[in-house]
Amino acid sequence: MPDAAYVERDAMIATIILNRPERLNALDLDMATLVVRHLQGLVHDDGVSSIIITGSGRGFCAGGDLGWAAAYPGGPASGLHVLASHLHQALLEIHRTGKPVIAAVNGIAAGAGFSLALACDFRVLDEAATFRQAYTSAGLSIDGGGTFMLPRLAGLARALEMAAFDEPVDAAHAASTGLATRIATAGEALDGARALARELQARSLASFASSKHLLRCSVETPLEVQLEHERAGIVACARTAEGAEGISAFTGKRAPDFPAARTRTRDPEAPSTADS
Repeated sequence: MPDAAYVERDAMIATIILNRPERLNALDLDMATLVVRHLQGLVHDDGVSSIIITGSGRGFCAGGDLGWAAAYPGGPASGLHVLASHLHQALLEIHRTGKPVIAAVNGIAAGAGFSLALACDFRVLDEAATFRQAYTSAGLSIDGGGTFMLPRLAGLARALEMAAFDEPVDAAHAASTGLATRIATAGEALDGARALARELQARSLASFASSKHLLRCSVETPLEVQLEHERAGIVACARTAEGAEGISAFTGKRAPDFPAARTRTRDPEAPSTADS
């Protein structure tokens, strides 16, 4: 079987391709492990000047595979803890490297896929691509660096609105709110990302690396700290009755009934609205 994530090279441009098209490239542990491994190799490869991340088939990444998490030994909270740990390592590799990292968003980018795209330095969206944070619709808190990047890119008010209502964001809206760098015509997101990478190659990559470092470290909360907060948050949400209902509904392909779930017994370690 083909790897769940693999690398293609075009001169000094390396492209990591998420490769579970039958699942819209939903992230499981195998894919997350491979993405980390590929990133670690590419960021230290002197023959690579830019890194692109994209998805095979119709989607960029539909998010974390909650079906995989639900079947994990120990239950979905344990599965999400493991999956978030690997995803967060990938995000830190993107954050720390001085190389430009570009998301070629060829279709839906939801949940962990949305967060992965936001973590990249640039985002080239297919004109038909859609962003969704998706986590809160499954009774979970936003993960994957989303709470770090979203308010910085779109503003706190817009981030809170997206967290509350999880409405899809089309490419045009993404561009107007700072979530997209460029919009590509249908089917050409990867070509657009490669064109952007070539433009960057014609400029000073050393100055970009320095500027990226300075800009990234200028924000108040260190990403490492925020990622730990996120992992604790998503695991705690998975322990709640609402989290269990959201995951069950997602894997069962039905609408969640959160009000009914709130009447059930809640794990004492789970967060409540009074805890914040």
